[in-house]
Amino acid sequence: MANLDRKPAERAQERAPADMPADARPERGITLGILDDHLGYLIRRFQVWVFQDFIKQLASIDIRPAQFSVLAVIAANPGLSQSDLSDTLGIERARLVRMLDLLEKRGLTRRLPSQRDRRSHALQLTPEGQKTLKRAKALADAHEARLTKKLGAAPREAMIGFLRDFGR
Repeated sequence: MANLDRKPAERAQERAPADMPADARPERGITLGILDDHLGYLIRRFQVWVFQDFIKQLASIDIRPAQFSVLAVIAANPGLSQSDLSDTLGIERARLVRMLDLLEKRGLTRRLPSQRDRRSHALQLTPEGQKTLKRAKALADAHEARLTKKLGAAPREAMIGFLRDFGR
């Protein structure tokens, strides 16, 4: 309860992880006002920290979080169409095409003619794409372990359950 007696900025500093990037931490002496208890704002701040940590983790293999997602979904659904991939991940189609061009240029994915629809492509990982995804999964596992350590196993599982069910 003593935490509630403190100023919002002091409470925010106390809650902010020590390795949270400086631009994601409230400045000392600056109060967040109503944002200190605003769920959307706090989720966004947490999301910034999570993404920055994940970006750092994947940097050694030159993969961005969106690229990781694309590789993971293609691996789980060989032959998936670009349209279905775009819809599944919520990536704008033009942006996805540019990303697939880059992944294909790096030799990680390939587009094959679709057996079901001659107007679309069936996406697959190349052997190099499978190796890269395997390395990326190991890095992602290390990232998730850090999140679990910061949150605790039970709160992490509760968050995952809530977020999976949200919007269904």
